[in-house]
Parts: sequence; structure tokens; C-alpha cells
Amino acid sequence: MITILKIGGKSKTVDFSKPIDLSIPLSADSQNPLAWYIDKPDIEPVNLDGWVGSTQEGAAVNFNNIRFNPHAHGTHTECVGHISKEFYSVNTSLSLFFFTAALISVIPENKDGDLVITDYQIKKLLNGKKPEAIVIRTIPNTDSKKSMKYSHTNWPYLSKEAALYLYDIGVKHLLIDLPSVDKEKDDGKLYAHKAFWNYPENPRLDATITEFIYVPNDVKDGSYLLNLQVANFKNDAAPSRPVLYRFL
Repeated sequence: MITILKIGGKSKTVDFSKPIDLSIPLSADSQNPLAWYIDKPDIEPVNLDGWVGSTQEGAAVNFNNIRFNPHAHGTHTECVGHISKEFYSVNTSLSLFFFTAALISVIPENKDGDLVITDYQIKKLLNGKKPEAIVIRTIPNTDSKKSMKYSHTNWPYLSKEAALYLYDIGVKHLLIDLPSVDKEKDDGKLYAHKAFWNYPENPRLDATITEFIYVPNDVKDGSYLLNLQVANFKNDAAPSRPVLYRFL
């Protein structure tokens, strides 16, 4: 379905029949990605007084319990409630669900043994653009990201200055293909989270961070329309399904 939209006072054409799904499916097998030192999700039939919620066990329906952690088990979107003492829920952070987005590919720089995404890199790649959302694809980009076991790997992360730059130019939604925008083990400093959300000075309650995405290699850097679909959980974070659409 091809639709003409008004964005920033200009007409843009979008083909909604060709979505680019950035989410990683959640599964209860060894292919599910993992982080934060916990095991894979559990998806099991309900067992209630001898009744088992599985059609293979004779039930009329499949009726599963699912146990997972949104931060550790796959694509999720979080709000400032992830780091605040006050309770804020991600399901109230979004009143709109479509945003202009810039997709950039970054090779993190080696700094003192860490791989870091810097403000200079982001400034150069955005080249003056100030999108509502930014999607960061780290290089190298392989299919292994969709099943990676990240615990104790010291993954690449966003510098505090890079997060501050995104805050300064008004980016509201930050998406990245890593378990966190911050260093895996930083003694709870969370520099990038705090800088992007402007916490605790004046927290941005309508800004979100989406982690654990995957951007296919055949998707080129550039401008897109983002549909940020977030499960309606009353929690600091929830499973999400960000989808990009190309402008024609």
C-alpha cells in the first residue's frame, strides 16, 4: 500500500507493504540472544490439576505460560523508569507511534580496551540531520547478533558525549543493536542512559531507548519512517517491534 504523507511540511511517499522489521523473535531455545547473566526464556504449557495446555497432550487449545526478562531476552523499549527511583512506565511514554528516523552504521572506536561509539562519529554520519529517532547499526553486522550470548563480553557502547549530543539535537527515540547503550560493567554509572534522558535534572518522560534490535545488511543507511510498536506493559520496559519503512 503506497501512501503520501505530510512530514515537516513536505510530501513523502511510503510503501507500507514493504516493512523492515528490526525486532528479534523471542524463543525458548538456544537460539535466543541472552544478556545480563540469566538463562533463556521459558515457554511452557499450563499444568492445572492434571490438565496440560497443549494440543499434543490432548487439550483443545495451546495455553502457554511465558517467563522472560525484557532487558535480557531480546528487542525491548524502555523509558526513564529503567533508571529512576520514581516509577515511570514505558506504556505511557508514547502517545504517537510513527517518527522520522535516521539509520546510521558505525564502527565503534577502540578506547582503552573498550569499543565506543563517539559523538564525533554520530555528528559526521547525521550530517546536520535532526531526526525524531536514530537507529544505530554497529559494524561488523552479522546474523550472530540474533543469537549472541552477550554476558561477560564487554560489548560496544555509546559514550556519554554521544548521548548528550542526541539529547541536544532533540532525538526522542534511540535504537541500537546491542543489549545496552552503556558499558556492560560500569558500577551503575549509566552515563549514556542518564545523558539521553537528562536524568535526574529534568527527566524526559516521552523519550525512549530501544535495545537488542537487528538491522539487516541489505538495508541502507538513510532516512526512514519508524513505527515503534511497544507491548502495553506497566513496567519500565516492554518487548517491542520497531519497523522501518523506506521513503520512495
